[in-house]
Amino acid sequence: MKTWVRMKQNYELYIFMLPAVIVYLVFKYYPMYGVQIAFKDFNAGKGIWGSEWVGFEHFIRFFESYNFWSIMENTLSLSVLSLVFGFPMPIFVALMLNQMLAKRYKKFVQTVIYAPHFISTVVLVGMLHVFLSPNSGIVNHMIAFFGGEPVLFMSDEDWFRPLYVLSGIWQETGFAAIIYLAALAGVNPELHEAAVMDGASKWKRVLHVDIPGILPTIIILLVLALGNIMSVGFEKAFLMQSDLNYATSNIIPTYVYEQGIQKAQYSFSAAVGLFNSVINVVLLVAVNRIAKRLTETSLW
Repeated sequence: MKTWVRMKQNYELYIFMLPAVIVYLVFKYYPMYGVQIAFKDFNAGKGIWGSEWVGFEHFIRFFESYNFWSIMENTLSLSVLSLVFGFPMPIFVALMLNQMLAKRYKKFVQTVIYAPHFISTVVLVGMLHVFLSPNSGIVNHMIAFFGGEPVLFMSDEDWFRPLYVLSGIWQETGFAAIIYLAALAGVNPELHEAAVMDGASKWKRVLHVDIPGILPTIIILLVLALGNIMSVGFEKAFLMQSDLNYATSNIIPTYVYEQGIQKAQYSFSAAVGLFNSVINVVLLVAVNRIAKRLTETSLW
């Protein structure tokens, strides 16, 4: 009863929240109705309810497929490499920007590193093709200038992962640093003043004041990142994929697209996608529980 009274007293806030709730219900929760095709032999003519129930047949087929382990390896490799090299970078950038005293130079640097975030994935991959072209790319021109042979970066399977990870770091580091800069703004300046009075250097102030101050934010974002470790971006991987680098670029999202859209195996692709989502949920819950026990900071 008290809940309804509070809702009635603050009904304006709930009205503001209503559009977001409707969007999530329509575009996030209602489509979950179609997940059941992962357990059926979906036939468009019969519809979802009329299609034959096959249980876990599609999941077993995926687990027993010849390329299951290669797809898992490719997906996990991209995710882990992006996490290991990409996650710490915004923290370093935010800490360095926070120590800058020249405001104009600081704003200039922030603008420069934020800009790549607003470049679309299609344009980003196009830039990679231009810069890394074996004939006209500036990178291969520099390699040839120093006596080397042109490298087929975009076609070499060994270069797919480094290019994917490094381009992601370049594009997202600046924008991701905004969260840490906001957290650093909340650090009590009196702590820095006290540290300066005690003779602490900038490095020690960063280590003992700034990092502990933003540690809860780091933990929350790390939990979210680990919970999405199987969710590799489809767009960039698909645009960078070719027949020559297929061995390392074939990940779960591109495999789902290939099976579901190109081969019209809707039930099978839905099963693969559902498997991917379940793994993410399990990882999110497990990592959140571990973080709560070790640091008392968690999502819930």
